[in-house]
Amino acid sequence: MAEAVWSTDTGEAVYRSRDPVRNLRLRVHLQRITSSNFLRYQPAAQPGKDLIDLATFRPHPTASGHRSEEEEEEEVVIGWQEKLFSQFEVDLYRNEAACQSPLDHQYRQEILKLEDSGGRKNRRIFTYTDSDRYTNVEEHCQKMTTAAWEAPSFLVERMANVRRRRQDRRGMEGSILKSRIVTWEPSEEFVRNNHVINTPLQTMYIMADLGPYGKLGYKKYEHVLCTLKVDSNGVITVKPDFTGLKGPYRIEIEGEKQELWKYTVDNVSSLAQPEEEEREQRVFKDLYGRHKEYLSSLVGTDFEMTVPGALRLFVNGEVVSAQGYEYDNLYVHFFVELPSTNWSSPAFQQLSGITQTCATKSLGMDKVAYFSYPFTFEASFLHEDESADALPEWPVLYCEVLSLDFWQRYRVEGYGAVVLPATPGSHTLTVTTWRPMELGTLAELRRFFIGGSLELEDLSYVRIPGTFKGERLSRFGFRTETTGSVTFRLHCLQQSRAFMESSSLRKRMRSVLDRLEGFSQQSSVHNVLEAFRRARRRMQEARESLPQDLVSPSGTMVS
Repeated sequence: MAEAVWSTDTGEAVYRSRDPVRNLRLRVHLQRITSSNFLRYQPAAQPGKDLIDLATFRPHPTASGHRSEEEEEEEVVIGWQEKLFSQFEVDLYRNEAACQSPLDHQYRQEILKLEDSGGRKNRRIFTYTDSDRYTNVEEHCQKMTTAAWEAPSFLVERMANVRRRRQDRRGMEGSILKSRIVTWEPSEEFVRNNHVINTPLQTMYIMADLGPYGKLGYKKYEHVLCTLKVDSNGVITVKPDFTGLKGPYRIEIEGEKQELWKYTVDNVSSLAQPEEEEREQRVFKDLYGRHKEYLSSLVGTDFEMTVPGALRLFVNGEVVSAQGYEYDNLYVHFFVELPSTNWSSPAFQQLSGITQTCATKSLGMDKVAYFSYPFTFEASFLHEDESADALPEWPVLYCEVLSLDFWQRYRVEGYGAVVLPATPGSHTLTVTTWRPMELGTLAELRRFFIGGSLELEDLSYVRIPGTFKGERLSRFGFRTETTGSVTFRLHCLQQSRAFMESSSLRKRMRSVLDRLEGFSQQSSVHNVLEAFRRARRRMQEARESLPQDLVSPSGTMVS
């Protein structure tokens, strides 16, 4: 049993092309099927007879209505921004009084030339290009759904005022504004153009006049068959999508004579020849090669390499937020402690920082202060000890959360510490904090009114102080209270020859620390071989300075 196969997906499709858009060619085929009344009152199919396939059905002309082939079916090949006039435009621009703009006079001249050469070839299918007034009206009447009762929202109306298709035609004012860092008195046009991403865009509409026979040229019978939008990046938006292997699209005309039309939109752009494709590939290869050389010249090749057995650690961090504290107006003081053995940092490097004071915001049951405070630091580790207990200690990040009252007096809200991640990559760490406390109401009253509270003299006491040399650290009798937490976001990078060696030898390495000990041995061998080469070079130079009669052919001295 035959069935009508219609394409109901009328959503837009997006393509990207590196070829000039002027090479785009579309073939639009429009065909009248029949009256919708005929479809509704079609008698039921008898057994043994197939139903009518509406996608391929073509009515035969009746004796009373002599309808031409052009009225029933039409096929046109349209190029990008190619202007095809409708019957309405022909009737309008024949009257010279209706021409107001230079574009109207240009259309009038073109229509007169078409009439002198035999008239226009298209009947129902026509186009609206990027310069037509219809394109401007359509941009102001965009809808989010297909509902007939939907009204354009406030955002749609404001966005419609942004003429994205005209942004590439700025005058002298745009070049002047680019050189200004701050515009103290921005105009309304400046605000509109700089608060929206304005990508230069060109639009084209493929239309159809689906009026009754003998009544072509009425605006109410115009229907959009396809919308094309192309931006400066080569992105082509087609709505609806090219027909391809899908079924045709349908248009049902409402009114007294309900008619059904079908149409297809196909991409018939000419394909490039193999020679042209090869030449294009060579051009792109040369372009990309020059761009790569340009980037290489900007970056350079003088990269500082670490010595064997050394590791460089780069941390780009951010104090994200703090939450769960008693008082408002928080700020965080933080610093990084490097282990005393084998770790070092550049002389200009700051290993501490302090954030801005931030008011809290209620988030559920907690009050959160968002800092978004960035920081960065660099440290180096040199593995020199060959013993088994020479695994390195990793740097520790300490933080202290404080609050400010109305009289600019600070209170300690909490202390915390966390060991930096030993693996490279992005890490989000949440550090829980605590603060020392005193028993009794007097201490709380003093903390509330005066701001005084117990503090640590040495912040490293949060963990294990660096000055501690014993075996056991007792904190018996030290009273603390759990407070809130601080969130850090860290991006860690590690540089070592161990990474290069593992990449060249294709060996699996769990961590750079697993091979630092082996590289320290390699460093010792490297130093011995370098000393041997220097001694051998000095011996050869001394031998060349001796007279030839004192040196035998074998290279030994003659007594």
